[in-house]
Amino acid sequence: MIARSLKRFVALATPLTLALSLAACGENGSGSQVVVPAPLPSSTATATPTATATAVAYNSTRCFTQVIQGQNGANLKSIIIPDTLKLDLTRSTRFPNGRHPSDPVVDILLATLLLDMNVTGQGPNTLANVPLDPPSNDKFFLLTFPFLPTPNGSAQVASGTGSGFNFRTDPDSAYVSVDRMGNPAIATALVGSSKKNSFNDDTPASDDVGDKYYAEYISELNKLFGLIGDDVEGLGLKICSDKT
Repeated sequence: MIARSLKRFVALATPLTLALSLAACGENGSGSQVVVPAPLPSSTATATPTATATAVAYNSTRCFTQVIQGQNGANLKSIIIPDTLKLDLTRSTRFPNGRHPSDPVVDILLATLLLDMNVTGQGPNTLANVPLDPPSNDKFFLLTFPFLPTPNGSAQVASGTGSGFNFRTDPDSAYVSVDRMGNPAIATALVGSSKKNSFNDDTPASDDVGDKYYAEYISELNKLFGLIGDDVEGLGLKICSDKT
């Protein structure tokens, strides 16, 4: 019984004695200071939290209503609704007012769809001036009708005098519209797959009735901005769509 009590006392007293001894050594300077090593850090690395991407929604209505430079106060909506190529002979005839064979029509239309026309240095020709497209056609355009250059390759040789043609005389009702594109990229980029057939079967006259496809244009352009809006801004350009 006594032996067990002594063992217990020694077990309890030893840590206290050691602590007092260490303190005494440090106070009188007669002994070496004992440094107790700090516990080793855990080998389990702390996981870095993953940043949550912030979803950006676009409202591109302003892209259709902003005034396009050099178009006598016209905006994109008035140019593409109805989807016809328009021509005002009182002004310079360059796309989107008419169209020359050499006009970079897709670049011009994409600039008016994507860019803020109110920003200094941005306009319909901003994308056309980027040195990515060929500087010109590989053959010169003609100055008279049919204006298009001669075909590439060997010239075709006429096999006859060109007489005896049999022209069709079917009435207009006998023909069916399978596609339409008054302005380039409208049917391609601003009409979704589910509505392409109905759009192609329709007529420009119905486009203007209640702005039939206007909501579709806005919806598809919103999606396009969701895909490339940040890339356009990454080029240092100001987009016309508002972020929500």
